[in-house]
Amino acid sequence: MIPIRSTYRLQFRNGLDFAAARRLVPYLEALGISHLYASPVMTAVGGSTHGYDITHANEIDPCLGGLDGLRRLSRDLHDRGMGLILDIVPNHMAAHLENPWWRSVVTWGADSPYARHFDIDWSERLTLPFLGSGFDAELASGAISLALDPRDVVPALRYHETFYPLHPHSYPQALADVRWPALADLCTAGAGLQPGDEAENRRRLSGVLATPGHRKAIAEGLEAISRDVARLHAIHDAQPWRLTDWKTAGRHLNYRRFFEIAGLVGMRVEDVGVFEDTHHLIIDLVREGILDGLRIDHVDGLADPLGYLRRLRDAVGPAPSIITEKILERNEPFPADWPVQGTTGYEFIGALADVLVDEWGQKRLQQAFTALKPPDRQNSYSEERRSAKRQMLMENFAGEVAGVARLARAIADADGLEFDRGALAGAIRSLIIALPVYRTYTTATVVPEGDRILVQGVRKDAIEAAEGDELRSAIDFVAGLLVDDPHPAEAGSRAEFRRRFQQLSGPIMAKAVEDTLFYRENAVIALNEVGGDPGAAIGGVSAFDAFMAHRAETMLHGLSATATHDTKRGEDARARLYTLTEAPDTWIAATRRWSALNASLRTMFDGRTVPEPEVEWLIYQSLAGIWPSGALGDSAVLQALAERMRLYATKALREAKRATNWTEPDAEYERLVGAFIDGLMRHDAFLRDFDATLAPFIDAGRVNALSQAMIKLTAPGIPDLYQGSERCDFSLVDPDNRRCWMSPEWRSPKGLNPPVRPFPSTSNGSRRPCWRQDGRAPSPSRALTSPSPFPAETVACLPSCAARSRPSRSSPFPGSPLERWHPAPCCCRIRPCARWPLPSPLAWLVASCAPFSMETLSRSARISRFPSSSPSPLRHCSFRWTSR
Repeated sequence: MIPIRSTYRLQFRNGLDFAAARRLVPYLEALGISHLYASPVMTAVGGSTHGYDITHANEIDPCLGGLDGLRRLSRDLHDRGMGLILDIVPNHMAAHLENPWWRSVVTWGADSPYARHFDIDWSERLTLPFLGSGFDAELASGAISLALDPRDVVPALRYHETFYPLHPHSYPQALADVRWPALADLCTAGAGLQPGDEAENRRRLSGVLATPGHRKAIAEGLEAISRDVARLHAIHDAQPWRLTDWKTAGRHLNYRRFFEIAGLVGMRVEDVGVFEDTHHLIIDLVREGILDGLRIDHVDGLADPLGYLRRLRDAVGPAPSIITEKILERNEPFPADWPVQGTTGYEFIGALADVLVDEWGQKRLQQAFTALKPPDRQNSYSEERRSAKRQMLMENFAGEVAGVARLARAIADADGLEFDRGALAGAIRSLIIALPVYRTYTTATVVPEGDRILVQGVRKDAIEAAEGDELRSAIDFVAGLLVDDPHPAEAGSRAEFRRRFQQLSGPIMAKAVEDTLFYRENAVIALNEVGGDPGAAIGGVSAFDAFMAHRAETMLHGLSATATHDTKRGEDARARLYTLTEAPDTWIAATRRWSALNASLRTMFDGRTVPEPEVEWLIYQSLAGIWPSGALGDSAVLQALAERMRLYATKALREAKRATNWTEPDAEYERLVGAFIDGLMRHDAFLRDFDATLAPFIDAGRVNALSQAMIKLTAPGIPDLYQGSERCDFSLVDPDNRRCWMSPEWRSPKGLNPPVRPFPSTSNGSRRPCWRQDGRAPSPSRALTSPSPFPAETVACLPSCAARSRPSRSSPFPGSPLERWHPAPCCCRIRPCARWPLPSPLAWLVASCAPFSMETLSRSARISRFPSSSPSPLRHCSFRWTSR
């Protein structure tokens, strides 16, 4: 296998297929990328924009170029000494009728050969929560009828353009009618159909429909039956499934879904047969050498992550790299027994905040933001976190909580213990609320010691917060189910309980914190990132140093990410927003000034001002993160910004779940917030003030962006670039961050040249030249933009994280509010190791030394390398931070 030095994530679909990716290979090679890192490419629902809604687990999507196209892409990469990593999705598939396995389950229910592939509770009919309202209401409106499915030509209940196939053995009850002899033939054929024999089933039905006049007669008969509402209701009741309102999925759903998405159904890959059925193409591609590594999506959703990863490793062998999308909370250790290289790198983003965010400034902004909130919401971050988790458990995941409570009740009954189901549900909620990580990893027979200690602490915290002896007793009992050694007779039931509990706690953390709290607590939105903890104290250089030393020992081959398809904003927008903590009073005063300037744009609605003060704060910060230099006077740029900000604000407000949400959106409220944003973009006085105020933050953000990228390329781990982020990345959350490939720059021939140009100059016009070394074989440094070479080492400026006591003459921001925060910079000199030269991504990275002289850089360099005995290219220029 090709050693991984750096990865480049491409989002396939939306105009990017294998042929287009092949055209990028020379560009990626010149950039210094060792491995293309592809989003899911298995066949997905038609029109999918992301590929995670897979319909065929063992087919490469024809719309991307199919298996042959993937082979050609892999061959092109290998010809240049590069490799291919594929994002795979073992946790779920599309709950969509384009998925033949799911169609079989809908048709045959528990009798389908794929009924146990999906994580479905077959104690009741399969729920299909895809109606716009309740079944009775939709039936009465005429939206539901009987019809022949035009695809498979079988009788189905039609809802708009979706055809839900009837169980063939229900044909006689549903369709028998002496007035329509053709239906009788269809009933006879249906009675002979058997699950799993699709070819024979199609032959039998085709024979009936081939009879002259039968197809038309059957269609007329189905149309006539559709006029009988009671008959349709009876037909629906005879199916192994039931159609329900999509809004009820959080309370009434009998299959495990991916987070809150009912259209993605959980897979039981813990079953050996299911694993083999869903992975045989992936394994073949690795063994054939087409794939050099795998990225495992949502590993915490699996019943037994360790068991799955061991089975996968056994199947593909020791050579391929396996990376897991494991979200580590602050100070959470990565499971040492997982046979993988590491994570996708979200924890790296949080570590960068320790050196790029000023702790005092963060606290100052937090105080100002808290003062904007209504009195009843001026709580601590930890209290708001508990509140968000409680809301998700009570509302959006009430059905899952009830299911876990039923399992606990059954165990309690078997033990002769009397617990009310409500108390057990409350205990489950209390423990998940107190759990500081996504999940634990206990199984029927194994309880890791770290998890045992963690659960004991969670048990203590939950009991202290509980009200009432019954709830406290229930918490103690449920915590015991997670970690206490079970009686052999209870091993199976406890294993099921542990599995369900652990598969619930992860989605709660993701949806309550990342997709709710991070849109409510907006003091410093740059800290609201996947795996981040805005409520934790900034650790500073010492915390970063400790993190990197630990990473070098435990996850040297994991990815170091600064942007992904799931991050809340682009890496350069985040780097700019970090600088708000360096001049918080300037920012606070500016927001107050802007609020006064824009008072006429706000509206009274439903007894409150729209947008609310804390929402207005979010809008100003979000706009600051993406504000382009030179936007003033360019109406097209301002109009495009307004459109992006409107879409972002709508998503942010729905995710916050305060005044509007995804289930019951308040269209008028959202319109008023959008109108406020439009007004901002037409308010000349505000725009001039905003642009002038932002100028020093933009300059400081460039230094942060350079620092961030340099750390990523030189720290322990694999530098991971998200598509387009080698250039300035000022994107917002998806779908905004999926636009990179579609930009004109990427489509032009010029856009495929490696970006070895300097960063945009700072406001005083200073700029330094860029240097490059190849990264594949030792070679002398060579100038790219300057006739006089630097010394044979690469120099880059990093912001000082110490000695912030007085302004310096070398400050890049003289006379600005940020002057005192950027004295003579702390810098690093990166010296190539004898074995491994610098990677060529430094060509675009070390593009500017800001306005600092070489003498200043030389005096302030205080970086030394980690001691290392590893010959791996992954250690080519590791480093540690030291204060000056």
